[in-house]
Amino acid sequence: MATGKLDLPKLYPVGGFKLGTTSAGIKTPGRPDLVIMEAIQGSSVAAIFTKNSFCAAPVIVCKERLSRSQPRYFVTNTGNANAGTGEQGLLDATSTCSSLASLAGVDIDAVLPFSTGVIGESMPMEKILAALPNAFINLNESGWEEAAKGILTTDTRPKGSSVRFGDDNPITITGIAKGSGMIKPNMATMLAYIATDASVDQELLHVALVRANERSFNRITVDSDTSTNDSVVLVATGTSGITIDENSFDEFVEHLTDTLINLAQSIIRDAEGATKFVAVVVDTARSQSEALSIAYSVAESPLVKTALSASDPNWGRILAAIGRSGVEDLDVNAVQILLNSVLIAEHGARADSYSEESGQMAMQPEDIEIRVCLNRGKVSETVWTSDLTHEYVRINSEYRT
Repeated sequence: MATGKLDLPKLYPVGGFKLGTTSAGIKTPGRPDLVIMEAIQGSSVAAIFTKNSFCAAPVIVCKERLSRSQPRYFVTNTGNANAGTGEQGLLDATSTCSSLASLAGVDIDAVLPFSTGVIGESMPMEKILAALPNAFINLNESGWEEAAKGILTTDTRPKGSSVRFGDDNPITITGIAKGSGMIKPNMATMLAYIATDASVDQELLHVALVRANERSFNRITVDSDTSTNDSVVLVATGTSGITIDENSFDEFVEHLTDTLINLAQSIIRDAEGATKFVAVVVDTARSQSEALSIAYSVAESPLVKTALSASDPNWGRILAAIGRSGVEDLDVNAVQILLNSVLIAEHGARADSYSEESGQMAMQPEDIEIRVCLNRGKVSETVWTSDLTHEYVRINSEYRT
């Protein structure tokens, strides 16, 4: 179950960035589940990680290495999160990096590990180490689609986005992501990798990633659960010969943001069991914080999400979610609520123009917009979410069986 288009868009190769994918048989024999990525010497790297206190062993290792070096290799396994695994998890993550470092002829600090899958289980190290050479041999600049498939877990489809901009010598930005459940990134998403052939100073690259991330991955939620493994990585190889400076920075960030928004929305469209893609828009708010408080209160309400699953315009649930958001001095009589442009509530009650028939019609499409007009300021924020279905419950109740 998912919404929107099934096919990956065209993913442009990024000069100086290679990807190699193979099957280690970690969880399902024959399924691609191990991916290596290689950045050309001299590339800049920026990354953001989960804020979950029980962060996975690979996240701990990545943070330590990024604080002292600029990595060139990234290795990702699916089927096992290597989270909740204590000291052994750290040893396993280090062992994977050491093996790849030997294959590539680089220092171990040049390798970053990433994992996704079941929490609390030991890593199948024999399978992973045995498969690394094949993934390494498969490294090539056109390996984006295979890698997009190789990082999936409960996802039903690969997720990618790519753009080229500029006239004479265009800049390329290409990214892939995975994520379907346990999604409220609170930093990034489950896993996302983005590369550009622009030359960007490491400090400036981090600023660009933070800004783009805030407007994309930090605006999605499936189930309000922040993963132990969330990671997003941005690599700038510089092979285009174009340097991003203070004059071109804003344009670069806008294109980067669009790429990340496409990836973030792809995650919501492929949310576990999803049949609806929902934009919760809160406008005319006094501040960003109050707009987001209300947006997330609506987007994460199980009652709202189950009503969406049934295509039931149960606007009372939306009203209640707004009221419990914690926004101070909220004038409920000033609030207007719309479903796909159909005004359903105002003046603290059902709108005079509203009919159950019009509400039912508004709830039929796959794409739904819930708009909350506070009529007390000039700030607008959007959060993207999905509905809550029987299939979501099935997937997560059977996840380890």
